[in-house]
Amino acid sequence: MTASLRRVVIVGSSLAGLQAAQSLRSAGYGGAIIMVGDEPHLPYDRPPLSKQLLSGSWDPDRTQLRPDAVIARLGLTWRRGVAAVALDPEQRRVELADGGTEAYDAVLIATGTSPRRVANPLGLTGIRTLRTLDDSVALRAALEDNPRVVVVGGGFIGAEVAAEARRRSLPVTMVEALSVPLSRGLGTRLGQLCADLHVANGVQLLCGVRVSGFEGDGHLERVVLSDGTVVDADLAVVGIGSEPATAWLETSGLTLDDGVVCDSFCRASAPGVYAAGDVARWHNPLFDEVTRIEHWTNAREQAAAAVATLLADHGLGPEPAAYAPVPYVWSDQYGRRIQVAGRTMGAEEVTVVHHDPDDGATLALYRFGCRLGGVAGINASRRLLPFRRMIAGRVGWDEALAAAG
Repeated sequence: MTASLRRVVIVGSSLAGLQAAQSLRSAGYGGAIIMVGDEPHLPYDRPPLSKQLLSGSWDPDRTQLRPDAVIARLGLTWRRGVAAVALDPEQRRVELADGGTEAYDAVLIATGTSPRRVANPLGLTGIRTLRTLDDSVALRAALEDNPRVVVVGGGFIGAEVAAEARRRSLPVTMVEALSVPLSRGLGTRLGQLCADLHVANGVQLLCGVRVSGFEGDGHLERVVLSDGTVVDADLAVVGIGSEPATAWLETSGLTLDDGVVCDSFCRASAPGVYAAGDVARWHNPLFDEVTRIEHWTNAREQAAAAVATLLADHGLGPEPAAYAPVPYVWSDQYGRRIQVAGRTMGAEEVTVVHHDPDDGATLALYRFGCRLGGVAGINASRRLLPFRRMIAGRVGWDEALAAAG
């Protein structure tokens, strides 16, 4: 430890935040680590919130990312249930909602995202989002009341909620603004396969329309759509994406643009400030693009990369490598696993290289220029893995097609 690095503040007690703390300790850093988070819980895993926890197969305690004993050994100073409200890079301090401050030599921002919401001017109950542990517990309780469910948005979170509601034999209507769910990211062919999966499992799928309002007397009773359709409902789950949680940084002077803007090494625009996870927008040299990724794997990997940079900047580690990952995300729906690696959105060409209607296995490749940029599959884990490696190796499109046979 050097005199220039005695206090590290991590804002966001998330996967990225906890991984950063573990990476610091694993590298031999023995100074103070202050973990600030607006939730009262210890860091927990988010993918199970729309899967095992929502279904009831897991209890909330099982989502905790590390056992109590492991967390205790990290020797962290916790500020749980206290939100950060401002950052002063010149004075190197984080201001908190309870009026306190935390001074730092380096700060890692890992505040994640906040869900987008649909206007609810009547203040009706029965309209929910799914982002936090408490959201999932409350939504599970609501599903146990056997409601008529409307899912607003056909992305992965909304799709997993719809799948769980159908597993419970509840009536489900999914409202999707796109003409085909997930088509912006996966393309029309794979998006249609996902849509067909919902319909085959009893979901009423309404595409090309938006929610224009909610009606009811205190509690939700109807969802009104942009084409005039009215859907009876007791519960609406809104899953229309999220926004980086950067409102608390608006007076900081940091460069903000759909997230905390960073260089390829996870450095923000002020000395001693770093960012990782869903909130970070950085230059990924693998694709030569500025991007922000809301994936579990990215939160873990980017936190480790940010810590490597932080330590190197303070003379406590070797020169860091640029953070150049192959993004990866998965979703489980109706017993099918959907996986995506690399870039898919905005692809110049999408080619389905494998489709077996008997077992539902499908694999598609995504071209950007003359390179393989992405791969997506349904029930095709073993077929997908080699192409994920090819993306990291910057393999050309023709070579990828040849490998697909």
